[in-house]
Amino acid sequence: MRGITRRRAGFVAAIGAATLLLTACAGNDAGTSDADAPALELSDEPVTLSFTWWGNDTRHAATEEIIAAFEEEYPNITIEPQYTDWAGYWDKLSTTIAAGDTPDIIQMDEKQLSTYAANGVLADLGDYSSILSTEDFPAATLGTGALDGTQYGIPVGVNSYTIIANKDLLDQYGIDLPDDSTWTWDDFIETSAEVSKASGGAVVGTQSWGFEDGGLNNWLRQNGESLYEGADVAATEDTLAAWWQTLLDATEAGATPDPAATIERESGGLAESFTATNQSAFGPWWSNQVQALRDASGQDLVALRVPGTADGSAYYKPSMFWSGSAKTEHPAEVATFLDYLANSEDAADLLLAERGVPANEKIREYITPKLDEVNQTVVKYLDDLAPEIGDAPPATPPGGGAVETIIDQHTQKVLFGELTPEQAATSFIEELQRALDDAAI
Repeated sequence: MRGITRRRAGFVAAIGAATLLLTACAGNDAGTSDADAPALELSDEPVTLSFTWWGNDTRHAATEEIIAAFEEEYPNITIEPQYTDWAGYWDKLSTTIAAGDTPDIIQMDEKQLSTYAANGVLADLGDYSSILSTEDFPAATLGTGALDGTQYGIPVGVNSYTIIANKDLLDQYGIDLPDDSTWTWDDFIETSAEVSKASGGAVVGTQSWGFEDGGLNNWLRQNGESLYEGADVAATEDTLAAWWQTLLDATEAGATPDPAATIERESGGLAESFTATNQSAFGPWWSNQVQALRDASGQDLVALRVPGTADGSAYYKPSMFWSGSAKTEHPAEVATFLDYLANSEDAADLLLAERGVPANEKIREYITPKLDEVNQTVVKYLDDLAPEIGDAPPATPPGGGAVETIIDQHTQKVLFGELTPEQAATSFIEELQRALDDAAI
């Protein structure tokens, strides 16, 4: 999934420094449980809250509209926006926290949630339960924002890993759209190789995979494993080696581009991908990227289940979380704004699916008729996938933010023959475990 992989590049380079800054300026208090939650009362005096998020111009504009609507409803609360793009977000946030000026409301990512929570930056949202309702969030989705039973993040949107198929290209070369309820990895590779052959090499069957943890998580779950168990890498060498061997088999069968072309496109982001430029019939992506891919390609792209999907192997991944500062001086007002973001129909009308299909099931039902055709198909895909959805993977432990860089490096070495799949599996586990251990020091 190219877009998210490249989007994270700026943070990965700084993860070590950011973690050190966080460790230096915060403690390890676990927070209190719902039963111990203090009574929260809104102040009658003027209150200013800082709110930080990442995104593009469209997201910035929508979020500022939400802020304006909230301030109209709560005239004594002023929301101070602090936003940037993804590349600079985490450096800016860690520096701000180190300076003792933590934003009151924080847009948080799954890979960073545990690091910030473990270092005492994020509020225990159980303390906000008298104001902030989570009753319309399914337990499996809500649990992705919890660590050791403490809720640190409210999931904003959900998506799931998918294979995007270009139906126009398949029709052009006389190849039927696969039955994604029964297809296997062998079927996927065979069909992809068939596309490459039918096009005379003008189009490849599928983009390569192996550059981020979404695909790996799905593979591990299909094999009864997970990437993490607590602060340890839980994936086995055999299952990891099989993942990379399957990619090699696909490459050798002509189903994927040659390695050099793969790496060149991988560095170019979504707009330059084989999928977006209509040079592959299939590609691994997240479901919330369908709209951007269709806009870029101008063709009929549809979301299919990942090959081999079975009961419990698929999962819903939060697009991001809403979190609060553990150091805020205005917990009642923070809880009120978080509740507005998570549960308000007025906020949903302004946001629509910009941050993903709403994780709040009541809001999702409310907003779906208002979505455009493409986003309605994404909602349907996620709803149809429900029977195969299991519990979310274990939360990424502190230090796990480096996982995508580690995966990317090992996949490149496998594709270029510098490591065998077995060697890559051994090395991957060692490097990722080292990152986890270093974060725990």
